[in-house]
Amino acid sequence: MDKNVARRGFLFSGAALGAGALVSACTSNEPVAAPQAAQASAPAAAPSANTGNDAPGEKVVIGFSAPAADHGWIAAISKNATDAAKQYSDVEFKPVEPTNDINQQISAVESLIQAKVNVLVILPNDGQQLNQVARQAMDAGIPVVNVDRVFPDKLAYRAWIGGDNYGMGVAAGHHIGKALKDKGVSNPVILEIQGIATLPLTQDRSKGFADALKTYGFTVTAQQDAKFTVESGTQVAGNLMQAHKKIDAIWNHDDDQGIGVLAAIKEAGRDEFFMVGGAGSANAMRDIQADSGVLKATVTYPPTMAASAIRIARLIAQGKGMSDLLEQQVPQSITLASETITKDNAAQYLPLGFES
Repeated sequence: MDKNVARRGFLFSGAALGAGALVSACTSNEPVAAPQAAQASAPAAAPSANTGNDAPGEKVVIGFSAPAADHGWIAAISKNATDAAKQYSDVEFKPVEPTNDINQQISAVESLIQAKVNVLVILPNDGQQLNQVARQAMDAGIPVVNVDRVFPDKLAYRAWIGGDNYGMGVAAGHHIGKALKDKGVSNPVILEIQGIATLPLTQDRSKGFADALKTYGFTVTAQQDAKFTVESGTQVAGNLMQAHKKIDAIWNHDDDQGIGVLAAIKEAGRDEFFMVGGAGSANAMRDIQADSGVLKATVTYPPTMAASAIRIARLIAQGKGMSDLLEQQVPQSITLASETITKDNAAQYLPLGFES
């Protein structure tokens, strides 16, 4: 993933958005990392025809702003939003030019406010720095759906949807802990390759990982951050393998940087350990399916949250709630679960993956 990591369960930890709701894996408030390979994203599930909340209703204009799509996960965010909007005949989708420049994103959002869109969906480059313009939209009567990187002022958004960074760590920790216990391993060497160590999201992931491992009587032997880039992933993995002649398991926080991590592992010819990834990229899932290397699982942080955000925005603009809930309004906050993908269920999740 990039400096924005943090994907990733594909299922709501609440109810579905509607009769045809998309079931749904990394981000921070930092700019995105270096460009990655070609992008892909999950196909948006088509709404069921003319039933419940999916039936055509009042025409709504949804404004959309996100960072530049120069990273696999971010690219999937934009594509998921676009594809979801196309599913509804009553939605006019109005995206602005994606950018990693804070001031340009603020100006772009201001242009959507001036255009008097019905609702805004915003994944900010920096939640803190875009808080004021989001509040401006809300004060102008335009509801804001905040995606992933949260605005600190709750008055700056009507609803938030995002991933569970702590939950990612918990999922990875339980998978590794159980696997080592099942093998009868005592005092294992467990390594952790973080994204950017100073980011709150990374700290949340590491805490979740440590807390889960603790339930098995294990601790992290060593951790080092790899900046969410392929190049750093290669360097950090190489350094860790040189420092540890025996390794039992590795958790790599991000599947994008994992490309570099796996390259270093292959170059070193090491295979005495297994690895768990993070975010839920399609290429990681294919490696897991093939079962021909050390990567045995990944924990998700879904870019499908952008598609769900479009659906939420439509419901809010039309004054509807979620059809599976008794309440008449969309919830204020939706946290996505982090799912664990293994060889057994990779085929199920592969259509929802993104290309690193």
